[in-house]
Amino acid sequence: MEYRRLGKSGLKVSEFSLGSWVTFGKQVDEKDAMDIMALAYDEGINFFDNAEGYEAGVSEALMGEALKKLAWGRDTYSVSSKVFWGGQKPTQKGLSRKHVTDACHAALKRLQVDYLDLYFCHRPDVDTPIEETVWAMHNLVTQGKVLYWGTSEWNAQQLTEAYAVARSLGISPPVMEQPQYNLFVRQKVEADYLPLYDLMGLGTTIWSPLASGILTGKYNDGIPADSRLNLPGYEWLKQRWESEEGKQQLEKIKQLAGLGKEIGLPIHHLALLWCLANPHVSTVILGASKKSQLEDNLSALKAKEKLTPDVLARIDEIVANKPEGPQRF
Repeated sequence: MEYRRLGKSGLKVSEFSLGSWVTFGKQVDEKDAMDIMALAYDEGINFFDNAEGYEAGVSEALMGEALKKLAWGRDTYSVSSKVFWGGQKPTQKGLSRKHVTDACHAALKRLQVDYLDLYFCHRPDVDTPIEETVWAMHNLVTQGKVLYWGTSEWNAQQLTEAYAVARSLGISPPVMEQPQYNLFVRQKVEADYLPLYDLMGLGTTIWSPLASGILTGKYNDGIPADSRLNLPGYEWLKQRWESEEGKQQLEKIKQLAGLGKEIGLPIHHLALLWCLANPHVSTVILGASKKSQLEDNLSALKAKEKLTPDVLARIDEIVANKPEGPQRF
């Protein structure tokens, strides 16, 4: 395991990290959560990602119990939460000063920690002034309840506004963004955010590196009954896969699998290492419903040298979706 700086901050995070979306509280119980986290930690993972909206807080509660029983030194790992979807009442959602503050306190209790290393605005809130959200995050930082704050799925304009507000007021700016990034979703990380890596030292904790599992190849012959695409509440994933776009992606996945076989890599290892090859990626968040799955994904790190510039170029030819960079004249 190697470690990368979270953007230009001083925090170093493991190149692979562990997230709990879909798994903890849905496919993973408390004992399994502890076993998976113990394996991750023993293999060098030092960042564990969570959110108030994951299974309505159950995911954080399971992770909190696991952290308590594993009793790692608090200075040996980082843990996150995200704020936006906390409940149905008006004061339980969004990025108002009240909800940002209440959600932080609730996450601290569920995770059973004294502070959050990373705290994300899970989506932009068009009903709350950015100044209010930036101040709320800054106050939590000055209170010692949050060390680094950032965003998830914000666009470049929204990030720039938040950064400009913080700098103009001399308060804590956003440090990181958590975007979706994989072979089929590339625009933000590779194009839209390009100016922000230098301007604000933006770090990225990318999610869905396997495109919700489709880059494992397990859906090539249909949707297994026990797969994520058949879970209640995730019908949108199934609809996307069964769309015309999904059918086009299937053909590309088969070609990628062929390339992987040629160089001695299963397609999911190819996809994970492709994400890591981007220097603007601080950490790749893995999901796992069982230890064997996590062990398999972590083993990809032994084959980094197989993603040569030539292989990366061939991948681009197959997926044919590389975003255009800034035009120069």
